Amino acid sequence: MDPVKDYLLDAPHPLIGAETIQILLIREILDYTVLRTEETRDLNVAQTPLSIDKPEPVRRVAFLATKQKAAESRELEHMLRSARRSAGMDPVECYLKDNLCLRCPRCGLFGGVSTASGQDKRANIKHRIEYSTAFSLVPFEEIESSTTFNAINDRNQTTGQALGQRNAVVPATLFPSVVTLKSVTERELVLTLKTLLSCKSYGAESRVGGDVRNHIIGIVAGWEEIITALELSLELYTRRDGLTREVVKRLLDERYLPMAANRDRVKVLKPDEVEALVSECASRVLDKSFVEKAYQDVADYRAEQTSS
Repeated sequence: MDPVKDYLLDAPHPLIGAETIQILLIREILDYTVLRTEETRDLNVAQTPLSIDKPEPVRRVAFLATKQKAAESRELEHMLRSARRSAGMDPVECYLKDNLCLRCPRCGLFGGVSTASGQDKRANIKHRIEYSTAFSLVPFEEIESSTTFNAINDRNQTTGQALGQRNAVVPATLFPSVVTLKSVTERELVLTLKTLLSCKSYGAESRVGGDVRNHIIGIVAGWEEIITALELSLELYTRRDGLTREVVKRLLDERYLPMAANRDRVKVLKPDEVEALVSECASRVLDKSFVEKAYQDVADYRAEQTSS
């Protein structure tokens, strides 16, 4: 944790500071993945410049921030539930989205709105993890797939009337993405990186596809956010034949660090530091001691919140 220790808090607080850690990652699509809203069967698409230095407009598939957040929030919930069970601890009833407990590490990090009323009403928790829409590295036309599916008659095994069309992103598509943490603890950073590494299912029809692997390609800490997901996609488009951590660090150092408001407070991790930090977090055991401290952090946060 040494490279980012100055940007981690000992405990979470309702009033957050400027300490910021941005995790840069590539979301690699490994199966046909449906990235669409619930109201339409069309893929979510946005018009963007082709690259950072080529302004001609193109269409890109948009991996909405809400879709990333929903999958990873649930993944963290599942991880915490199993960790408590493995440690012999009593379960905590916490469910998205109408029965949030507001006292677990998931609620402490992702935030939550109290659904209680009257005397039972509790203060809301502000999120300290932020997502933004990720845009496909290459244009829409290169990665879109449309498949018509049919009904099969069980009696004679003949193909019946077409049921509809499935629009999906093809395997091997890349989505540069950024996850931002605000005023988090070491335990919350560990849980976040574990969640990103373990979450493998995204999209609207994940029961028949949606496999994704998240690759951490960079980490930058500071007193502000220095790059967005759209900027990362536009920058990496021209560098798509050599997407390495060295390339990402050089990009941040040369173009985005000079634009920071507090340059002396920005720390761009070297490739070996990124690898070491990710490995350290992945190796951290979610034993009873870790889980108890993570839950106690949220209990202390709530006590501070209600006393202020």
